[in-house]
Amino acid sequence: MRLAAAFVVLLLGVAGCAASAEQPEPGVLTVGVREPAGLLPADLRDQTGRMIVGALWTPLVDYDAATGTTTLRAAEAVSSTDQMTWEVKLRNGNQFHDGTPVTAKSYVDTWRTVAAERWTGSGALTEVLRANEISAPDEHTLRIVLDRPFGQVPAVLAAPALLPLPASVLASRDWAGFAVAPVGNGPFRLAEPWQPNSGGRLLRVGEAAGNVREIQLRVGDSVAQYAQVRAGSLDLATEVPGARHDAMHQDFADRHAMWPLPEASYLAFPMSDKRFEDAAARHAFAMALDRAALAAGPLANQVDPARALLPPGIAPGERSATCRPCTHDQPAAKSLLGQVTFTGPVTLYFGAAQEQWAQPLAEQLRTAFALEVTARPRGYQAPQPSDAPFLLTYAPSTASPHELLTALAKTTALPDEGFTQLLAAADAAATAAESGQRYRLVENHLLRDLPIAPLWSGHGHAVWTPRVHQVTATPLRGIELASISL
Repeated sequence: MRLAAAFVVLLLGVAGCAASAEQPEPGVLTVGVREPAGLLPADLRDQTGRMIVGALWTPLVDYDAATGTTTLRAAEAVSSTDQMTWEVKLRNGNQFHDGTPVTAKSYVDTWRTVAAERWTGSGALTEVLRANEISAPDEHTLRIVLDRPFGQVPAVLAAPALLPLPASVLASRDWAGFAVAPVGNGPFRLAEPWQPNSGGRLLRVGEAAGNVREIQLRVGDSVAQYAQVRAGSLDLATEVPGARHDAMHQDFADRHAMWPLPEASYLAFPMSDKRFEDAAARHAFAMALDRAALAAGPLANQVDPARALLPPGIAPGERSATCRPCTHDQPAAKSLLGQVTFTGPVTLYFGAAQEQWAQPLAEQLRTAFALEVTARPRGYQAPQPSDAPFLLTYAPSTASPHELLTALAKTTALPDEGFTQLLAAADAAATAAESGQRYRLVENHLLRDLPIAPLWSGHGHAVWTPRVHQVTATPLRGIELASISL
């Protein structure tokens, strides 16, 4: 009996140790992520990278495209009297994680380097670096003099590409080394170099009562991570598999989030193809597409069917109704195409990672019009406006509608005089409200001529356990890791 009792006590002790080992560590947040494409601020290619960089760096400002609201962060003030000459005052005491100060010269040197390297995010600098002057009059002042009025400077200043880099990496140009061991100026620092296909640890810089002190980022499969959050062995998952999209609302009740991503996909028409010269043909192709079916099918509920040309992540406010070319209306589409002389075949070109939905999209057009429609890869060569119809996925690097509208117009070779005048008026608007209204006019101009038809925009997902609180997300950065409390 004594031996049996001792054995029971031993079993209880082992069970107790196992249970305590699985107890979450106070102040430590575990987060499931996908492997980021990189952690260099000016060369971010996915939402995981944007989220991690958002924890490692503090931007000059935060900018909400929907409201036009600017929130000062590393900047103490951003001002202009004529929207041509801008002055940015930096807060005192801002420094990199290596202990060196963040000065105005840090930004000037970084911006020039980003432009020279032509990274993915260098589009964010298009407007700022078209300036007549970018200088640092003193260590706390940035001066930007543009060649014409541009009220979207705060939106550009919020872009990840404009985050400062330490002088040491700017001198060494060791971008590969810096991408796995980045040094920022934000609320968290990387404890050790990033481990590919494994993850890394973020440690909070300074004190923040109630917030997490350490974040363990674990790379893994979204299906497994979703199950781990349900079981309580992972605090937060930053991706939801398509098969669990509907169940997410029941599995996690008020412990899930969805937010718009700064990316959208389009069908671009070749204006040199005489079959698409008439806008009726372009509108017919746009309205023949069942975006909802594609979103729920091959796109696995990772996108939202387009309601406008501008995706929600950068759109100025809510659009009152779904745009007509965004609406699936097969009878109307067939009637429109019947108004013009249109014969097949049609070749539709798609890029990398688009094949899963390009073929079903081509099948929809083939069925709707009884035309021969073929989808083919376009390889690595960027399409020209004179090519056949092609699919385009664009991820703006800023929260400003200007960047996307300009890129779409250039892609379709349709920056006509009306478009140019409307865009200039929107850029120079005196208030956020006026700016939003004018950008919608530019959007409507493109929707009327429809050189490019909106398809859908991406959105992010997250689910978390009951111990996690204060989960918020923004389009440019995704989950705000620094704001989470336990």
